[in-house]
Amino acid sequence: MNQKNSFGLNNCFLDLDDPIQLFHEWMEEAKKKEPNDPNAVSLATSNRNNTPSVRMVLLKDFDKEGFVFYTNLNSQKGNELKENPQAAMCFHWKSLLRQIRINGKVSSVSDKVADNYYSSRAYESRIGAWASRQSEELNSRDQLIQSIEDYKKKFSDKTDVPRPSHWSGWNLSPDSIEFWLDGENRIHERLKYSKDNSGKWTKSLLSP
Repeated sequence: MNQKNSFGLNNCFLDLDDPIQLFHEWMEEAKKKEPNDPNAVSLATSNRNNTPSVRMVLLKDFDKEGFVFYTNLNSQKGNELKENPQAAMCFHWKSLLRQIRINGKVSSVSDKVADNYYSSRAYESRIGAWASRQSEELNSRDQLIQSIEDYKKKFSDKTDVPRPSHWSGWNLSPDSIEFWLDGENRIHERLKYSKDNSGKWTKSLLSP
């Protein structure tokens, strides 16, 4: 018989008041079971006209302050987040039959945080941040390859590739986090954490 938590949900939901702690537990499980990029997450943004767009990004850090990812600030998502800082994330781990949805507001990470992460990237990835004008139209693939080669010549010292000013990170500070577990006959299990005006998390069950 499956163990249940105090809400009558599968015990994988645990009995935690802090959703960040529960996220950590689920992420650790995903790292063990998900074969490719357990930190891959769909990121939804919208522009000032409320036209939505979504794409996959990689989560690079998280704590009680929020969920961090990096990008070209002049890309489509970067420009949309400048216009409208409200965003949403969705993790989906098929191997675990679990999903996590996060809604909140983004803010820029500090230059120090961005510099530290950028310096940890592979040389080719640091060069790519310079060479690719993300989301802009290319005349040809050769144009991008040539740009990469040009920047490799410019930054031939692999230990000294500065971070471009147009490349940095965003932190999504959550207002709500929902944990979802697949159930038989689509009777899924859903637990939502919502943050009140005082910053305290409250829990509620959702119907599937």
